[in-house]
Amino acid sequence: MRLAQLLLSSLFVSALYVSTALLPQQGMAAGYAASIEKSKWDLEASKFSCRLSQLIPLFGEGVFDHEAGEQVRFTLKPLQGHGLNGKVQLLVEASPWQPGVAVHRIGEVEFTSNGQIPVSEQYSRQMLASLFKGRMPTFLAQNWSGTNESVRIGLSAANFPPAYESYADCVAQLLPVNYRQIARTAVLFPSAQWQLSDSTKARLDLIAIYVNNDDAVNSVYVDGHSDAQGRRLANRDLSKKRAEAVTAYLEQKGVNPDLITTRYHGERYPVEQKNNRATRDRSRRVTIRLDRN
Repeated sequence: MRLAQLLLSSLFVSALYVSTALLPQQGMAAGYAASIEKSKWDLEASKFSCRLSQLIPLFGEGVFDHEAGEQVRFTLKPLQGHGLNGKVQLLVEASPWQPGVAVHRIGEVEFTSNGQIPVSEQYSRQMLASLFKGRMPTFLAQNWSGTNESVRIGLSAANFPPAYESYADCVAQLLPVNYRQIARTAVLFPSAQWQLSDSTKARLDLIAIYVNNDDAVNSVYVDGHSDAQGRRLANRDLSKKRAEAVTAYLEQKGVNPDLITTRYHGERYPVEQKNNRATRDRSRRVTIRLDRN
């Protein structure tokens, strides 16, 4: 095992310097990037997420993740320890077929404790735009392995346009929300009311769209609640009407009735024990909880 680790480390260090010629250079910076011939973009597409990635030989991979209901985020993911940490410059450099194009600085990013570099939504969009123009987003890290040397990790723009076209088609077909965004939802009601407002219907529309598209969802729990004002039996009946109104709307939107469990609790479970106006307003609610395999 020790010998294998030493061999991997040796290959890693050697590859760093062998690959130097693959990137535009500034000073003596070594670098990683796919050659034009080996540059390949892979797309994993579904209605839940679009994942566009490129292998960076002997370093790892760069991944654009666009999840339903979210913005695109890029992450640089090394395959093994590389002796890099701290802050990194994110640049846009010319590809080998673009002589004379000036380097553009996007901003500064940072390695996390697990050795990856997460990139903000804004910077990720700029990286995609630069790749579409045929340019190379490049990470310039200093003090490699405790030395004063720098290392460049680049994404190749070769063969990017057709992959980007497929990626854009995928993004256009993403669901409007993801599971995390609607797995736990509470919709509120005015005092003594159970009719659904337009904003409540809009939220329930999103829940129905998601449930109708995710076969892994096996249960939808609908729980009605009231505040503690008035008679207890009347509050229980009011919470029942609220829960049933939500259930009826979800079924109207195509949610399988067999998935739905409808319950009502009256005033038994306020959001807080304080009996003030804010607590009463938030306690007049129906909660919708999704479970999935």
